[in-house]
Amino acid sequence: MPRVGLFITCLTDQFYPRVGVAVTKVLEKLGCEVEFPPGQTCCGQPFYNNGYEKQWRALTERMVEIFAPYEFVVTPSGSCCSMVRKNFANSLAKKTHEFSEFLTKILKVDYARFCLPERAALSYHYTCHLRGLGIGDNSARTLGRMGNVELRPLERADQCCGFGGTFAVDYPAISGAIVEDKVARIQAGGVETLVCDDAGCTMNIAGMCHRRNVDVRVKHSAELLAEAMGLDLSQW
Repeated sequence: MPRVGLFITCLTDQFYPRVGVAVTKVLEKLGCEVEFPPGQTCCGQPFYNNGYEKQWRALTERMVEIFAPYEFVVTPSGSCCSMVRKNFANSLAKKTHEFSEFLTKILKVDYARFCLPERAALSYHYTCHLRGLGIGDNSARTLGRMGNVELRPLERADQCCGFGGTFAVDYPAISGAIVEDKVARIQAGGVETLVCDDAGCTMNIAGMCHRRNVDVRVKHSAELLAEAMGLDLSQW
């Protein structure tokens, strides 16, 4: 039984705790022993991106120590996974995986075993950091193998949503224009459910959809997989 430490990430913890529940329940259903180290904090990405080397180093040392006992570290965020894999010590970087990557590469899960209770049309947002990890459309392709899933292409699906962490704070006009265009394409494509495996992108896209009255659900692939596996996410 693989022993997994769940790295929840700041945004998922604060804004999308249901995703964390979905990740946990799916992994447990697939035979993993999942633990949530309560001492975990931020991976330090905002510090790193803004040149605060000393503060970032302190957080990395803390994370390496906290997740040392685990065979694997799994996170629902492509952005934070990329941060750890590319900038942390190998002792943590080499065992850290994004959720969908862990299922396909480590657990070798066959998504064709699962079926959504009702037919759903899904479109997928390819986040920048997942592409940077070489994962790309992995989650979309695997979700498309599940029963009752109709995968609909989104025009320029690989276009950035404009969030970029502190980029959205430093350059709000540019960030806003990028997400406006992203949402316009979502609306034009008649998207019903947009799958997004990064909390920052989800927050940015869902927020603009709300402000522009675009009726679209934004979900993490873990939530859809949990639904297909018949898992109850209302019971924490």
